[in-house]
Amino acid sequence: MALPPDEVHVWIAEPEQLTEPRVLEACRGILSAQEREKQQRFHFERHRLQYLVSHALVRLTLSRYAPVAPEAWSFTSNAYGRPEVQGEGSPRLRFNLSHTDGMVAVAVVLGADVGVDVEDAQRAGETVMVADRFFAPSEVAALRALEVARQRERFFEYWTLKEAYIKARGMGLSLPLEQFGFELHPGQPPRISFDPRLGDEPEAWQFVQLRPSARHMAALAVRRPRSLSLKVRCQRTVPLGRDEPPEFLAAQG
Repeated sequence: MALPPDEVHVWIAEPEQLTEPRVLEACRGILSAQEREKQQRFHFERHRLQYLVSHALVRLTLSRYAPVAPEAWSFTSNAYGRPEVQGEGSPRLRFNLSHTDGMVAVAVVLGADVGVDVEDAQRAGETVMVADRFFAPSEVAALRALEVARQRERFFEYWTLKEAYIKARGMGLSLPLEQFGFELHPGQPPRISFDPRLGDEPEAWQFVQLRPSARHMAALAVRRPRSLSLKVRCQRTVPLGRDEPPEFLAAQG
């Protein structure tokens, strides 16, 4: 499959759709021995399934773009644990993985930092109180200004965007969440601003918000100048099964 330099492809799967034992076993066969061992260490079956599907999806997705068998991919991790392609295959092929209850997403791009985050927005837990502790002051003020009924959705909009950015940077939560903030306006792409201590440039990044289901919210971060076009192709798939027709969800410039 061709991957143009101005496109990001996001592949989405729902782990619970994989129910046939032979398909699950085939997915296990794609994983490395280390991955299979780690999968078995999860206590709950739903977490074992989520890990299996997400890591099989990474390998199957990468093999769509390079002549490498899914089981042949090898990976290395940076100092913060972000995996990258190692060895054979396209050296410019970059990816990022996110999973939550009910959904897995893999983003693929050529030669650019990329981060994707998907969250179950119906999960239990605090939202606004978490924002008060960890978000940028501008985000907290904007969140608090909304009517209470809208605050939970806006929290997850901020959360997925912030997670996508720190994953694209490859530094995880070592980046203080309060030192960068997003502005969200209807009909406009998200805009980011930085505390000078982060040493980053807002114009170097593009962000896309996704709504893959009524239950899930997601966001994509790509290090690509805002002056350049960006297209996002989102496609649902069942690993080792069928693909649904792709949808171009965003085109920015």
